[in-house]
Parts: sequence; structure tokens; C-alpha cells
Amino acid sequence: MKKVLTLSLFVAVLSGCTSMKDSVTANRITATGTIEKIGMTTFQYGTHILKAGEKSYALKSESIKLDDYMNRPVTVKGKKVKGYPLSGGPDLLDVTLIKF
Repeated sequence: MKKVLTLSLFVAVLSGCTSMKDSVTANRITATGTIEKIGMTTFQYGTHILKAGEKSYALKSESIKLDDYMNRPVTVKGKKVKGYPLSGGPDLLDVTLIKF
């Protein structure tokens, strides 16, 4: 009986960790496109925009100088910022990595 209880507890803990991981990875996005400076827009967040086919993402980053990657095809990895999009604008990504 004690073994069954211990095994059940182990499975429950493991299941909880897996669902937590899924929610974290759901906020991570990888997209390929071209980075441009944001001009006048209907939304007022982000410093740059990534045009990835028919989808666009507003970008921000405190660790990467996005101006260095403008007008080039790149792959961006980042975390979706909670609470966005606003006013029908695009998702906001906090960029953590850029590849050429």
C-alpha cells in the first residue's frame, strides 16, 4: 500500500511539472521575417516590427539592439508579453535571440 501511495504521489508531481512546462513553452515564439522600425501605428507598443509572411509581431528587447538587424531576413526567438495584443495590434515579443 505504501508503494502504491508513493508511486501515485510521484506521478502526480511529474504530471504537474509537465503541464507547467507546456504553459511556459506556449509563450515562446520563433518566427522568421524582416525587422523594421515602427512608425505611426494604431497600436503604441514595441520599438520594431517583424513582418513574417501574413503575420506581424511588435518587438522589444533590453538585451539585443534590434536596429542592427533591420531590413534583413532573420529568425527571432522570444517570449510573448502577457496582456498583448492591444487595440487589434500584433502580439508583443520580448526578443531573446536573433539568427541570420
